[in-house]
Amino acid sequence: MHGHSRTLREPTVSGTSEGTGSAADSIRSAITQRHPAVPVAPSASATPAPLSPAGAARSDYRAAFNAAHLAMAVVDRDGYVVAANTALAGLLGSEPHELAHQCAADLVDLASEARTWAAYQEVLRGRQARLRCTRRLKHPDGHSLWTEVTLGPVPGTGDVLLSVADISDRRDLQARLRHLQMHDPVTRLPNRALFFERLSAALEASSYEQHGGGTGRIGLCYLDLDGFKAVNDTLGHRVGDRLLAAVAARLTQCADQSGYGRTGGHLVARLGGDEFALLVEDSTGTDQLAELARSVLAAVQEPFDLAGQRLSVSASIGVVERAAAGTSATGLMQAADTTLYWAKADGKARWTLFDPERNAHRMTRQALSSTLRPAVEQGEFELEYQPLVDLESGVVRGVEALVRWNHPQFGTLTPNRFIGIAEEDGSIVQLGQWVLRTACRQARRWQIEQPSDSPVFVSVNVAVRQVWDSDLVGDVAEILAETGLAPQLLQLELTESAVMGSAGRPLQALQALSDMGVRIAIDDFGTGYSNLAYLSRLPVSVLKLDGSFVRGFRYEEGTHPNPADETIVEALVQLAHRLGLTVTAECVETAGQAARLRRVGCDTGQGWLYSRAVPPERIAEMIGSRPGVGDAR
Repeated sequence: MHGHSRTLREPTVSGTSEGTGSAADSIRSAITQRHPAVPVAPSASATPAPLSPAGAARSDYRAAFNAAHLAMAVVDRDGYVVAANTALAGLLGSEPHELAHQCAADLVDLASEARTWAAYQEVLRGRQARLRCTRRLKHPDGHSLWTEVTLGPVPGTGDVLLSVADISDRRDLQARLRHLQMHDPVTRLPNRALFFERLSAALEASSYEQHGGGTGRIGLCYLDLDGFKAVNDTLGHRVGDRLLAAVAARLTQCADQSGYGRTGGHLVARLGGDEFALLVEDSTGTDQLAELARSVLAAVQEPFDLAGQRLSVSASIGVVERAAAGTSATGLMQAADTTLYWAKADGKARWTLFDPERNAHRMTRQALSSTLRPAVEQGEFELEYQPLVDLESGVVRGVEALVRWNHPQFGTLTPNRFIGIAEEDGSIVQLGQWVLRTACRQARRWQIEQPSDSPVFVSVNVAVRQVWDSDLVGDVAEILAETGLAPQLLQLELTESAVMGSAGRPLQALQALSDMGVRIAIDDFGTGYSNLAYLSRLPVSVLKLDGSFVRGFRYEEGTHPNPADETIVEALVQLAHRLGLTVTAECVETAGQAARLRRVGCDTGQGWLYSRAVPPERIAEMIGSRPGVGDAR
C-alpha cells in the first residue's frame, strides 16, 4: 500500500542531492554535448554505421542511460523532455519515446506548489545548482507512489538531468514508525504528542476559515480515573493495563455515538497514566460538552469484566469549552487541568465545568502565596487595632491587633484573604512573629506616652501552626523582654477548634505562656467543639463569644431578638465567671445589643458600635475615654 492522501504534496527543496544523486552525477558527467535526442534503443532492422572512438563512447553513455535502474530524463532549458530512459517510462506507466517533448513539470507534478515551481525555474535558467523535492505521483493503473525528484544541470550543455526515485517503501516504513511513535501501545489511542499536535492544528484560525461554516469553538474533556493506583497495587499492572484498554474502548464508543468521532483525525487520546482527553472541534457550546461528559461518566461507572475480575471504577472530568481564537494549547490544557482538580476536590466521580471567576480566585491565591514571604521582609504589612470596651464603664480596656497587607497589585487585603494561605505554606510563623513584635512594641509605646493605673492590653491572634512550627514560648519571652511590655498586657487568641484539640506540645506551650503571665483567649467561642468539660483543664483566661450569638440580640424590622440566644449567652457568661474567666462579645453593632449584653453580665464588647479597626494614633485618642457610638466608622 503506497502513500497517504492526507499528505498529498510535501515538497522538500534542497541545493544538494543525496542517495539517488550519486548515480545521476555519473550520467550527467557522461552527457557533455547537445544532441537533438538521445536514441531510446537501436532499431533491430537498422544497420549500425561504423563509429568513431568518440561516437562509440557517446553510444556507451547512451546505453548506460537507457539501462540504468534509476529513472531519468534529459530536460531542455524550456522544460521539455529531450530523452527519457526505460526506468522512468516504467515508473510512469509509459514508453520512453512517448515521454519525449512532454513538459517535465507535468510528468512529476512540479507546478502544484509555488516554492518548488520557482526553484525549478531557477534550475532551468542555470541560476540554481540543484533541486530535490518529494512528490506523490499517480500511476496510470490507479496506484499512487511516493517519489524523490532531483534536478541538476548537465555539464557543458544547457540541459537539465531529471532523476526520479521510488521511495514508497521508505515512506510506508516512516508512516508505520510514526504511528508507533504517536500512539499508546496499551490502549492504541493517540498519545500525548499526537494529541497536542492535533490540538494545535485545531486551534489554528486557518483551519476554521478553510472549512467555512465551522463554529470557531473548541471543547475538551480531561478525564482521570479515581483510585486507579489501587487497582495496580492490589491486582497488578497487567490487570491495570487491561482496565485502561477497556476504558479507552468505552471512551471511543462515547465519542462515536455522540457524533464527535475520528473524522479528520483522532479525538480520544491517552495522555499518560490514567489520564485521557476527548477533543471536540467546532463545538456548539457548553451543553454539548456537558452531554459528552455525562455519557462518559456513566460509561466508565459501568462495571468491567476483565479476565475473571469484575471491577468498578469512577472518573473525574474537567470540562472546558471556549472560542478557539485567542486560545493556546497550553492555556486550554491548564484550564482543563485546573477544572479536573476541582472535580477531584469536590468529591470525585463527577464532571466540573471551567469557571473563570473561580479560576481568577485561584490565580489570585497563587499570586498571594508566591509573594507572601517576601512581603514580610519588604514591609508590606501593617497593623490596625480595634478597641475592646468595658461594657459597664465604656472605657477602652484593650485592643485587638489586626494585620493588613498593602499588596502592590491587589491593594489593601484583610486577614481572611491571606491568613489561610500563610497557614498552609508555613509563612504564618514569620508573619506571626512580625505581628507579635509590632503589636507589643506599639502597646508599650501607648503605655509610655499615656501612663495610667490601667494600661491597655494588646490581643494578638495566633495560629496553631505557630505553636507546632516555632518556639512560641521562646518568641514571646524574647519579644516581651525586647519591648519591655509586661506579660499581663499581652493576650494571645487561638480559635476554639485549635485550643480544644490541644494536647502534647501545644498544651504545654499554652501552659508555659499562662505561667508567664500572658492571657490566653479562645476566639469565636461557641462555633467549634464547645467541649465544656475540657475547658476547665485549659490555661484559658478569656472567652470571646462568636458574633453569631450577638447578632441574635438585634432588633430588626418586623422581628424580635431570639430569647434562646440570650439564654445561651447568659449561661455561658455565668459558666465562664464561675471558672474565673472573663467574657468578650464580638460584633457588637448597636446600643441595644450592648445593653442586653451588659444585663447578662458580659465583661467587654468589641464591634462597630465602638470603632472599626483603626491606625494606632486613633487608639491613642480613645485611651482613657469612652468611644462614641459609631466612632471611627
